[in-house]
Amino acid sequence: MDSQFVWKDEFNIGVDVIDKEHKRLFKIINKLLAFGEEEKKSQWACQEGIKYFKEHAMKHFEDEEKYMQSINYKELETHRHIHNDFRKKILPVLEEELERTNYAPDAVDHFLGVCTGWLIGHTLTEDRAITGEGISKWVNLLPEEEHKAMEKVIKQLLYDMFQLESQVISETYGGERFGKGVYYRLVYGTENEGENWEIILVFEEKLLVNTVGKVMGLQTNKLDSMLINASRYTARQFVGRVREQLPDTGMQEVKEENLLTYEQFQAVFEKEKPQVSLLFDTGEGYFSYCVIAPHLLESGVGTPIEAENALSEIEQYLMKREEEPKPKILVVDDSMTMRQGMKELLGKDYVISLVSSGMAAIRALTLDKPDLILLDYEMPVCDGRQVLEMIRSEEEFVDLPVIFLTGRTDQESVRKVIGLKPAGYLSKYLKPEDIKKKIDKYFEVNKL
Repeated sequence: MDSQFVWKDEFNIGVDVIDKEHKRLFKIINKLLAFGEEEKKSQWACQEGIKYFKEHAMKHFEDEEKYMQSINYKELETHRHIHNDFRKKILPVLEEELERTNYAPDAVDHFLGVCTGWLIGHTLTEDRAITGEGISKWVNLLPEEEHKAMEKVIKQLLYDMFQLESQVISETYGGERFGKGVYYRLVYGTENEGENWEIILVFEEKLLVNTVGKVMGLQTNKLDSMLINASRYTARQFVGRVREQLPDTGMQEVKEENLLTYEQFQAVFEKEKPQVSLLFDTGEGYFSYCVIAPHLLESGVGTPIEAENALSEIEQYLMKREEEPKPKILVVDDSMTMRQGMKELLGKDYVISLVSSGMAAIRALTLDKPDLILLDYEMPVCDGRQVLEMIRSEEEFVDLPVIFLTGRTDQESVRKVIGLKPAGYLSKYLKPEDIKKKIDKYFEVNKL
């Protein structure tokens, strides 16, 4: 992996003794990265380097805690708890994996990815809070402003951590696909047994490459296992800071984490509407922050990532993303029965997105352009002809294929839309297998 951990000015928190030690930790990580890339370096050198990193990190944590105590930092115990989580939970698991695999390259990459992600997140959130900078300014927001406050918190965090001037483009994000996404789920326990809070973060792939990837000095625009691991632990720190701004919810430790497919993520939105569902345009890619609580998801949405299976789960996740992509079809119909029927009929061979109105269709295809739209002709407020007019009014969608799926195939209806160049008409009264055959035939003739 051709990468270097890049020190940036925003990592400085303004406390000289802490900033110097952070720089030193970053340099150690870079040496370990170099060891991993040079076959001539012995396993012993890698072992000694990791041992040195651990010892130095432990000493730094102690010194940082002493400094916080000297200034009567009110969040000292919280900060110490986060340090202990890294000392007593994360590092021991990573060390055990290294020893179990005899310092295999994948295990070393896993170690470095996790440590890098933890350092990025911790330095840009908890450590900055020591001096009262960044997100801490939002602590005293009033409860009735919770929703707007969360928007502000997330926007401020995106700026503090990555210098991204983001804007909210939807306060009711409905789970629409945008670009090539990474769907990361964290489950937190509560004081009440059986109840969970779930946080889902959705990153457009290029956003991770342009933020965490740049900090790591990646020379590629492609996700790999180290970037995924670094992103996981950066995301944990991100969520931790956002959680501090929520009212007392009884949220406790992380119980489970998953990397979801889009279909698994979409199932969440079909089952329950999140309490918070925000979509941001960061300028470097889209980002969504979703909160669901409590106990809204059934088991089985994805394989939990545990210490024992983290490497294999991430490798499988990356392999799935490299599979030949299925054609994308957007189904626009005000009938839930019709939408679900089309998803069941076509979902095995195509990526299906469902919307119930013309305006939702415009938003969906703007976020993620489909390969084909199946459009109902008769819908309230804005019918199929008007929707197609709006689609054709945008230069980007002038040639986007649209097939009317409708109960109306009379000559007058056809005449009204012929100038808008639909790709065809399908009667809702056809047998499902005949509709499927015609869709398959369309893609055979019009190969992507």
